[in-house]
This record gives sequence, structure tokens and C-alpha cells, in this order.
Amino acid sequence: MTSPPESAAREEKPLLLIVDDDPLIADTLGCALDRRFEILTSHARPHCAQLLRQLRRTPDLALIDLGLPPLPHRPDEGFALISDLLRISPDMRIVVLSGQSDESNARHARTLGACDFVAKPCSPLDLQAILERALDFQALDKAQRHAAPTSPLIGESPPMQKLRVQLQQFADSPFPVLIEGESGSGKEIVAACLHAGARRSPRPFLALNCAAIAPTLVEPTLFGHARGAFTGAASARAGYFEEAADGTLFLDEIGELPLELQAKLLRVLENGEYQRVGETQLRVSRARIVAATNRDLRREVRNGHFRADLYHRLSVLSISVPPLREMGDDRQRLLEHFRRVYAEQTGQPAFVLSTDAEALWQAYAFPGNVRELRNIVIRLTAKYPGQHVGVAELEPELDLQDDPSPAPEAAAPEHTGAFLETALRRLQQREPFHLDQLLDELESGYIEAALKLAHGNVSQAARLLGINRTTLYNRMEAQARES
Repeated sequence: MTSPPESAAREEKPLLLIVDDDPLIADTLGCALDRRFEILTSHARPHCAQLLRQLRRTPDLALIDLGLPPLPHRPDEGFALISDLLRISPDMRIVVLSGQSDESNARHARTLGACDFVAKPCSPLDLQAILERALDFQALDKAQRHAAPTSPLIGESPPMQKLRVQLQQFADSPFPVLIEGESGSGKEIVAACLHAGARRSPRPFLALNCAAIAPTLVEPTLFGHARGAFTGAASARAGYFEEAADGTLFLDEIGELPLELQAKLLRVLENGEYQRVGETQLRVSRARIVAATNRDLRREVRNGHFRADLYHRLSVLSISVPPLREMGDDRQRLLEHFRRVYAEQTGQPAFVLSTDAEALWQAYAFPGNVRELRNIVIRLTAKYPGQHVGVAELEPELDLQDDPSPAPEAAAPEHTGAFLETALRRLQQREPFHLDQLLDELESGYIEAALKLAHGNVSQAARLLGINRTTLYNRMEAQARES
């Protein structure tokens, strides 16, 4: 495939995805914004994922409603869609336009990664200005990455120091590396730093997001294809393994790789051999594989969604990217970094946090990790250039309901003795059972009980369980995949 001329690429309109289950609203928004954007519409989360995997390029922006089928009167599908979109395209800027505009929904949408939240109705002119601002900051981020392809890892906390030591230890190793971490924690940056730290001549670094490709296209994308191998294959084409040569191939969202492709990836990892689709000729890859996921691959293995042999082969070396809540004063260092970067790039003076606002910032857990922190800095830069920002201005930007209150210390429950006796009996009598399955069942039972007690309110259920709402949503989604 040939790239368009540079002048044509510059004239290409930004691609805007509009997701709303009301066709009248979607059409109206499309008509109002189509002079500035190329419009793509969808009405539901499953349709949206299917649509994105068929596109030649991912949208630059998304404008989504929270109330989507099959639960149009609840925000659950919209929240899940935010996570889906960022898994497919971490650089996408998402603006939520919703009638379910209570403050808790707005805060949680931003925690998940939305860059802004707008209540319905909103005038097209105001909406376009918000989208333009999101596009401007996206362009600034791209320019910064182009100027410094490998961003330095910011932070001096013990978890960050441990991460740096691991990167130094693993940089020159030829073995695969599995990078695990929560959404928004910066796994791709860690992969790029791992590649850049190798003491050898510069070699290619290719990144492929497994969540962004239709299952039928994953194999030809990875391994290449012969001419006429399938409809549309007008010429032979090399795949990522071939183009990576003896450099690094970064496979993001490896948990999304279809089971039938996992066996072929395992073969490459074991002996380097692969074939282009439609060919019988064996080729040999010398690329180093670095994979990343925010899923619990051990659980995926237990539930038959990921091959155990591939997991063990990928995790010869593993790196865990720390969540921001464990990084202490690094939250302040990241604030200072992004505040300076965006002030310089926008040509405006930086905002300043008051003493009380700094204390609130330092105490906040940032469940959306570095992505959430960066988006907060972007919004404060746009709203309060050169101004003092106090608690009253900062608090609406934080999803404080997502920070569970410390649970009071409780005495051992009355059933502990009986539970211990049952465990002893089963172990002594060698009764067949699987600990992982038992723990999964226990977790599922507690989540179901908490949701019943909270009458379906996810925030209240999370508080009962002593976890934040984002974690509860992730675990509910994992259980839904397993069922």
C-alpha cells in the first residue's frame, strides 16, 4: 500500500466518530460538524468495535453518549466504550456528550480517559470549539513525541527506581518481555524505553495494537501475505515480523490475539519460523518480541482464553508498570512536567495550585493513572492559564467517589473457623478442587452480593468491597467475558 502524497495527507480532514443510539441526534451532529471533520457514526458499543477494526485509519476524535443499548438509561455501556476506544487507539481524544450529566458520571468518564464531558444539549459551535481544543492538544502530544521519540521515565519513587533497574537488566537480553500494568499507566513508553536502552546500533521498533485489527487481518498483518492470498490482496506484502528485522516488535493488547493465531505466534517465539499467508516458503524472524496487556493473563489462561504455553513463553522476562497510586511524590513530579510542557507548547503561562489544592492532588489516587493525570493538566491549562487553582477549581476534575474510604478494621468473621475447617478437610482428604477457580467463585459471589445490597449502584458496591469503581468495572467486564 502506498502512502498518499504529503500535501494530500495535510488536507485530509480529522476523522470524528459519533456514537449515539438516537439516529436523529447522530445525523444532526454529523451535519453540523461535517465541514470541519470527516464523520463516522455508530449506534452501539459492539457495532462500534466492529466498525473501527475495518477502518484504514483510526478516528482522531470520538464524541460519544453514555446511554447506549442494551442499557440506554444507565451509563455502563458508555463507560465500557471509553475503555474499548482507548484500548484500540490510546491516542484518540474522547469527548462525552450525554444527557446523563450528573457530576459523578462526568468525573468517572474523565477518570476512564475521556478528555472532556459536555452535557446535552450543547450548541454546535461550542461543541466544535471543544473538539478543536482536543485536536490541538493531540497535535501537541504528537509533536512532542516526534521531537523526543523516547520520553524519559519521570519519577524517583521506589517503584520507578525498580522499573528502571529492570529496564537496564532486560534491555540487551534476546528473550521476550511481557509488560503488565493498568490502563493508562504507560506500557508503550516502557516498551520504547526498553528498546532504546539496548547497547547496540539503532534497529527498528515497530508497534502493533492487537485490539485495533479485525481478527481476519491479524495473521496477514503479522506475517505478511502473497499476491492473491485473499480478496483484496492485489500484491505481495511483508508483515510486521519481516519489517521489524532484527529490531523490536511490540505487540500491545496481546490478550486480544485470537486463539488460533496464538499457536502461530508461539511457533515464531520458539524457533523463529513463520510463513506469509498464501505461501509455503518458511521465513525466519530475528525480531525481539515485547508484549503488553492490562488483562490478567493468568486468569485468561485459566478460562481458556489464552494459551498457557504462549503465556509462559512470553513471560520469560516480565515487567510490572506501577500504578500511579503507588508512586508517592511522583504525582507532583508528573504535574510539574506536564504543566511545563503544555504551557510551553500553548504559549500561555502555567497555572499554579494553591497549598490546599496541592495537598488534594498528592492525596488523590489517580485510578486512571498517568493518562488521567495528563488530561487533568490539559483541562486546567486550558481553563486557568496563569491563574491560581484552588480546591474549588481542582475538585471537579477529580473522581473523588472512586477513592474508597478506608475500611474500618473488623474482627474475624464468625464463619472463619468453619471455612478453615472445610479447607483443612479438603486438603487432608485430597478432594479435587482448584484454588484459582475457588478464588474466582468467591470474588464473583462477593461482587454479586455487593451489587444486590447497593441495588445495582456500582459506586456504592465498590465502596462496600473496598475497591475503586474502575477496578470493579474491570472485574465485572472480565467476568462477563468468562461467562
